[in-house]
Amino acid sequence: MQPLQTTTEAVDTAFYVILGIDLVMLLGIMTAMIWFVWRYNRKRQPLPLSQKDKNLWLEITWTVIPTLLVMLMFWYGWEGYLSLRRIPDDAMHIKASARMWSWLFTYDNGKTAGKLYVPVGRPVKVELHAEDVLHSFYVPAFRVKRDTVPGMTNWVWFEAEKPGSYDLFCAEYCGVGHSSMVTTVEALSAAEFQAWLTGTEEAADRTADRGEELARQQGCLGCHSTDGSRKVGPSFKGLFGETTTVTRDGQQVTVTADAAYLARSIREPAAEVVVGYPPVMPPFTGLSEADLQALIGWLRSLQ
Repeated sequence: MQPLQTTTEAVDTAFYVILGIDLVMLLGIMTAMIWFVWRYNRKRQPLPLSQKDKNLWLEITWTVIPTLLVMLMFWYGWEGYLSLRRIPDDAMHIKASARMWSWLFTYDNGKTAGKLYVPVGRPVKVELHAEDVLHSFYVPAFRVKRDTVPGMTNWVWFEAEKPGSYDLFCAEYCGVGHSSMVTTVEALSAAEFQAWLTGTEEAADRTADRGEELARQQGCLGCHSTDGSRKVGPSFKGLFGETTTVTRDGQQVTVTADAAYLARSIREPAAEVVVGYPPVMPPFTGLSEADLQALIGWLRSLQ
């Protein structure tokens, strides 16, 4: 059965519903307490105003309403759990092997990586295995957390909605190197993911080298750093896949620094200017498509 929502949507919906009910109950109870303290203070009311010892409708009300609220929270929690456990029919399969103290991801074509590369907009099923002790696969951005148990096969699924780099942790203490068992989920566009899956790291390295050479030739490194420090323009370090605020047509908007954005920024830099930086970059319209892609590939390598 195809789920109607992603894991992020399922968990967030249940969280906000429960949080909203809690806040309403907190506000209601605190308001009633303050009112009773003021209204029935002994100085104002030395004698009881009512001699009633029971009220059937009041008993029914404060029994039925909390029951309905608890059932509502249960419903959203249950629906969220089912969404976490229903795997879409078109989910891509990846095997994750956890060991002290690293992750290894294996794809159906035999390719392996220490980072989890996934395509944007497609569900991914990660089959979890532990080679030694108990570990836990935890990606906060996608609201998924599942133990990897020796001798047992577990799994999680999620879908990356936009390109970027997302932290992946081991959330179970697994020895002295536990804190170092950290990697990332690299969400790529469909074309970029396919190129990575079927290509070789050597080809990617050659493209990155060509891109760095072009950046030096075109004077890019005079205004942009590669170590995170601030210059005339934003640093290239970690730029690819990150969100940034730009001025477009006189308005500030938030964009993701994917391949399309970087291509526009190189050829039409005045169209979208990063907030906090001057619009002084000249357009590089003379670059060939191959050179442009080499530059973008190099920028991607600086993640």
